[in-house]
Amino acid sequence: MTAQIASIHADRIKALLAEKGYEVTEPTPGVLRVQELQSGVAVQAVLEGDVLYLSLTCTVTPEAAITPPMMRSMLDAHNGISTSYFQLYDASQGQTAITLNNFCKLEDLGPEDQDDILSCVHFLLVDVMVARRILSGLV
Repeated sequence: MTAQIASIHADRIKALLAEKGYEVTEPTPGVLRVQELQSGVAVQAVLEGDVLYLSLTCTVTPEAAITPPMMRSMLDAHNGISTSYFQLYDASQGQTAITLNNFCKLEDLGPEDQDDILSCVHFLLVDVMVARRILSGLV
């Protein structure tokens, strides 16, 4: 995919989300910040090829706080998080960022793709409430 096509898609994604009431900015080229206005929760979106990756940071915690029981809660199939998934990132100085993520594969940005994009953002915003409950036990 050429940079021009990716830019056109990113612009269309940005317009779709703004039209649906999200505040959308582009803090760095190719990265969209999508904020739900009522809760203030913000999701980052990056389009790579034909896949839109969505992520939000739940918390940054000391690495030692992520214990086996905590990981079990995060990975449990019955933890209440239906479509999103956790990832851990080194945040330096012994800290770990815990993110909640989702993605969707796009074809032509027609109605089905638009529905997929809006659903992915919505699922992240719903799942983050459960994720916060799961992560509330971090010390």
